[in-house]
Amino acid sequence: MKYKFIKGLLGTAFFAFLLMGCSDVLEEKPRSIYEPSFFKTERGVESGITALYAQLRYVYGQGYFYNACLTGTDEVTYAQSADGNFKDMDFSGAGSLTSTSSRADVLWGNAFTSINTANGIIENAEEVGSISDALVAEARFFRAFNYFMLVQTFGGVPLDLGAGELAFNTSTSRYSKRNTVSEVYSKVIFPDLLTAVENLPVDQRVTGGVTKTVARLFLSKAYLTYGWWLENPKNIPTYPETDRNDPDGHDAQWYFQQAYDVATFAIENPGPYGLQPTFYDVNLAQNDRNSEILLYADHTEDSEYYNGSSLTYNGGSAPANFAVWFMTWNYINTKSGADPNWNERVSPVLREAAQPLGRPWTRMCPTIEVVTETFAEKTLDSRFDGTFTTVYRANWPKGGTDLDVVYNANNMTVAPGEPILTFLEDEPAVEVDYSNDPYKSDIGAGVIPGRADYVIPPSGISRLRYPGLWKLGVYRTDNNGGLGQPNAGSTRPFNIAKFSEFYFIAAEAAVKGAATTAGMTARDLINVIRGRAGNWRWDNNGNAPKNEDFSQEMMDATPADVDVEYILAERSREYYGEGYRWYDLVRTQMWRELSSEYSIGSASLDEQGNEPDLFTREIQDFHYLRPIPQGQLDAMEMDEAEKAAYQNPGYN
Repeated sequence: MKYKFIKGLLGTAFFAFLLMGCSDVLEEKPRSIYEPSFFKTERGVESGITALYAQLRYVYGQGYFYNACLTGTDEVTYAQSADGNFKDMDFSGAGSLTSTSSRADVLWGNAFTSINTANGIIENAEEVGSISDALVAEARFFRAFNYFMLVQTFGGVPLDLGAGELAFNTSTSRYSKRNTVSEVYSKVIFPDLLTAVENLPVDQRVTGGVTKTVARLFLSKAYLTYGWWLENPKNIPTYPETDRNDPDGHDAQWYFQQAYDVATFAIENPGPYGLQPTFYDVNLAQNDRNSEILLYADHTEDSEYYNGSSLTYNGGSAPANFAVWFMTWNYINTKSGADPNWNERVSPVLREAAQPLGRPWTRMCPTIEVVTETFAEKTLDSRFDGTFTTVYRANWPKGGTDLDVVYNANNMTVAPGEPILTFLEDEPAVEVDYSNDPYKSDIGAGVIPGRADYVIPPSGISRLRYPGLWKLGVYRTDNNGGLGQPNAGSTRPFNIAKFSEFYFIAAEAAVKGAATTAGMTARDLINVIRGRAGNWRWDNNGNAPKNEDFSQEMMDATPADVDVEYILAERSREYYGEGYRWYDLVRTQMWRELSSEYSIGSASLDEQGNEPDLFTREIQDFHYLRPIPQGQLDAMEMDEAEKAAYQNPGYN
């Protein structure tokens, strides 16, 4: 979807805290300000719809919210350059999550803006008279989508923004009352998504627009999540406190069945969507916006105006897409010799706007267990290779350095395009030598006899150096043979939802007791994903074709009885580093069980080559909800007791 932007105010005032900034609003002609009455026009409603899509970029691809979705799970810990935003999320003793340090505030601040915009569209569309049910359904989808994200993150949240429940608010309100989780689901999420499924088109109205299939994905996921909430197998507390009784009288099993039925219906009636032939194709930058992607926060390199941020530089702020920077380590610190005596040292791998490289911020990193356990299978399963950059190749000529070769590990020569540094997939049969004087990498990497590239085995992964996240890597077509613009935010869309998740939702619902149909048991569904993962067409880190199909071997290895923990492991292999993990672990109440321990090496070069350290996380029941942002509490005209009661327990 291509966007046209203005800077303006939508007239959607509600909580004073949420009025601290204006949103980028999509419109064809610039306007200095939007008054509430503008929603009473056809153009105003259409502009509001466009704004709902634009607002996605303030959350998805926003690196600090990305951190809140992953750090502290079994996928991610904090890296060398992390500050409190990341250490606080880790729960390993380096910091403590508070109402001022939680970066879930990014969601809180932006979701309510979109919700009130949707309220205005829904409320005024009928009065305008010329707005189709399909267009209003887009607003209903986004209202439900934002409430679904909020209720998973914070528990019950307000339905009344100052003008009544689900009413468009045009005046600043400094008082708020939270609804219960069951009220949020029953009053807005389910009704809006059901209406969206009924009234949205099968095909996209515009490129990237929401459809029946997109609404079905979030409806099935909401059914699944609410079923877990009703069941509450680990007795995790909810807030505001309420009995876990469904207002419509259904039990958890009813919701699991609904999740299964909606998801399998979508699989059988995909519309314009479907699985890509290989996992590599899903995340290949040249194949962005493919048929597997249901929803994304879009960006473009064609124009800063349409991109929403500079095409040459960004300091780490929305609406730029800069999430992947945080998972990118400082690979440019790796050194080689310009001559065989190493009289001059050079950086053979330079920062480049290319999918395997990009801008390093070194804020977040995978744990060692991600490499050794989550992705234990790397020969048959293509997903490790299609997720990470493990081979860093020489690109110094693009920076203007005039050398034919550099001298690298074991003082062997490396030419442009050849490996300088490799993260080994498994521990090698020979010992890695970390004391390779005088041919030092400067990042603590080791050598193996006969290899010109420095190597780091899984046990050598540390907060300082770790495999990069290839799947989210930047991509530009305007590098013109050089390094391009690696300091700009990524001009790729940030993917929010994929068609493949229908298979996981249906499988999880089946494991939770939903009655299944022939050919769609939990194992059948998971095997569709695993079979695809076994189909290779390209060896990403080998940088060469690999036309091999291990689909049958992958499916044969699937256990006969698939359980929730196995599904979670498969979800991590499929969606690693995409921002799903905290929500998956909270939904299934498996966060503590799967994330309480992890291993990682030190951030200090003085300790490279030593055994990694084992860290323990203290994840308590109240952590299953994020704190209400302190800025919200400070802005409300309520007494201290009311503010304390508004905050989630454990964070006062």
